[in-house]
Amino acid sequence: MEQDGRSGRIMNQGAPDGREKRGPRGAGADPTRDIAFDIVQGVLEHRRMLENSLDHSPAARDADARDRAAAHRLAATVLRHMGTAGMVLEPFLKKEPPLPVRTVLLIGVAQILFLDTPAHAAVGTAVSLARRRGLTPFAGLVNAVLRRVAQAGAGALEGLDQDRLDVPPWLWGAWGDLARPIAEALGREAPLDLTMRPGAECPPGAELLPTGTVRLPAGTRVAELPGYAEGAFWVQDAAASLPARLLAAQPGERIADLCAAPGGKTAQLAFSGAEVTAIEREPGRMARLQENLARLGLTERVTTVLGDATTWRPDALLDGVLLDAPCSATGTARRHPDVLWIKRPRDLQALTEGQDRLLAAARDMLRPGGRLVYAVCSLQPEEGPERARAAIAMGLVPDPFTVEELAMLPEARTPEGWLRTHPALWAGIGGMDGFFAARFRRA
Repeated sequence: MEQDGRSGRIMNQGAPDGREKRGPRGAGADPTRDIAFDIVQGVLEHRRMLENSLDHSPAARDADARDRAAAHRLAATVLRHMGTAGMVLEPFLKKEPPLPVRTVLLIGVAQILFLDTPAHAAVGTAVSLARRRGLTPFAGLVNAVLRRVAQAGAGALEGLDQDRLDVPPWLWGAWGDLARPIAEALGREAPLDLTMRPGAECPPGAELLPTGTVRLPAGTRVAELPGYAEGAFWVQDAAASLPARLLAAQPGERIADLCAAPGGKTAQLAFSGAEVTAIEREPGRMARLQENLARLGLTERVTTVLGDATTWRPDALLDGVLLDAPCSATGTARRHPDVLWIKRPRDLQALTEGQDRLLAAARDMLRPGGRLVYAVCSLQPEEGPERARAAIAMGLVPDPFTVEELAMLPEARTPEGWLRTHPALWAGIGGMDGFFAARFRRA
């Protein structure tokens, strides 16, 4: 992939590439843009996560894998640059159009300014999309506005602070001095990171990172890589691989992985030789966890429990607990730009209350001296440092990560001995997700 900066286009991204799709559905069929419309509408109208919106899309049900992947990329591009795209549209609109019309316009702008789509194709497919969606009275508006955007070209972006526009103000303020470097990182598509099972061979062309993660270019189709079906690896961001590693589970130790799906951390713990119990309360996520464990050959080595981790208790006290708690997930916005537009400041109170309940439950599962690693894929201080302090107030004893343990990523170690990663770390080689982690022992 060649990228020409935030003010230019992302080149050679593949579909949507401007070709009018005319597949088995007949003339004018365009599943890529129909699915992308459903996804963006799901995020903006229903505050539904991108992946869930994809699953809810009627257009996606009969679409092939290529169309679904292209639609996912198009929708993610819209969401990644939504603030900027909205500002580009503003001078060309006399009044705010209905949300479905705005979604069509955003898709058109994303193709014109951020994807390598010929302007005439971006405009034409947007007009066709409007008509297919029952928005024919607005087809002329879509045509006129997008033609003006296309005529302006890259000039439409001049003078715009894209980094700031593409991050909601409440998040920008919460991130402090890191806001701009994080925002710059969020404007780039994330690479594919894999964790290899012990002894497995890395896929061809992969880059080995200092943390042991294997990295491949953005857009790599994981299911097509050699070794996927055989369980040679699993998808896991470089930052997401650290909490389980820092729990340092030993062979024979009894470990619980709370809120375990999709199972990457469970797999790490199981391959360490520990006796692992994975708890997950949502049936759909449990099914995904079990599917991943089966592909990795770990079904017989992990006990899975469908239940609420705040009320579940082990038969005997544990040596260690890994708590990757449900959170705002703002640290994953490179891969899931929808989280920026779905989450609200008021969501944090309910999330932090749940995190405290899970911390208290995890404490009660441990034997004296037992270890707890608390982690969240969040950039918000309420879910990170403030929860670590709450854990200390609950009687958990801090067990800081040592300089040696984080020697492969020293910049992520805080003065308190906590872990803090963010998308701007390793910017030159593709960045990483935002994670916070802290370790404690039970007195």
